[in-house]
Amino acid sequence: MSGETRKGGPAMRTVTTETIPGTRIVRVLGLVRGNTIRARHAGHDFMAGLRNITGGEIVEYTKMIAEAREQSIDRMVAEAEAAGANAVVGVRFTTSSMMQGAAELLAYGTAVIVEEES
Repeated sequence: MSGETRKGGPAMRTVTTETIPGTRIVRVLGLVRGNTIRARHAGHDFMAGLRNITGGEIVEYTKMIAEAREQSIDRMVAEAEAAGANAVVGVRFTTSSMMQGAAELLAYGTAVIVEEES
């Protein structure tokens, strides 16, 4: 995973690797994270039940998880920006069940300041 997000300033680099080619880490700011908890929707459960019978992708859940992943990334990036970072390395995702029908999606990584290599 590699990405850049802009929120009115320079791009925040997010990568799953421990380094970013062409840059060097000049300061490690520490762990940053962003999470969201999502609950299933009864209407989506009905459609999922039908797809379970007929087979195929459960589009409603795919969309819900994609939105949760983006929200988690946005929250992680906001925490990194607040710490003064311009990149997050070692980005990972994890999920956990909170209760029946609800799950947490967590994005985490290490906030760093990188400079272009000369």
